Amino acid sequence: MKIFFNKPDTFYIFTKKTMLITYRKADVSDAKKLSILYKQVYIATYGIEGVSDEFANFITKQFEVERLKKTIKNNPDNLIVASYKGNLVGVAEIEFDKKCPVGDLVAPELNKLYILEWFCGKGIGENLLQEVEKVVKAKGISEMWLWVLETNDRAISFYKKHHYKPIGRAAFQMEVNKYENIVMVKSIS
Repeated sequence: MKIFFNKPDTFYIFTKKTMLITYRKADVSDAKKLSILYKQVYIATYGIEGVSDEFANFITKQFEVERLKKTIKNNPDNLIVASYKGNLVGVAEIEFDKKCPVGDLVAPELNKLYILEWFCGKGIGENLLQEVEKVVKAKGISEMWLWVLETNDRAISFYKKHHYKPIGRAAFQMEVNKYENIVMVKSIS
């Protein structure tokens, strides 16, 4: 893997498969592409029973372009995107000062780490995770948490490989249905 820098907040990595992937902070102009990326990955990951009305309502509202523009504008350091040939292929989003649903921890939550399926297994998720952890560490914060769908074995294995430890379970509530998640924490040092 080769890394080189072009701009202060942008770096490039040639992945294991010799793809040039660019990593940078998200910009408001990314909102429409992020909306599509979020929806696609969310459906592929969580749509295990298809797309119900409840599911459609949730992703339509949650990943609305104007909502994403506002998120990026209000929290410019919280989203890091990965792109290939100028096209978004992955994103990591962190939310600071979030109450963990297990225990008393209030710390940054890795809210999203989404990679388009075609680009999985190329080191992009690992690089995005490292960038998010650098942001957290630079703020003097020593812990981070996340939750992951209990049936998402690939993601659970990925996080364990990167030293996230399960601390309990919590349900994510949509309109009617609840989805069981494993809550994981990592000490950032």
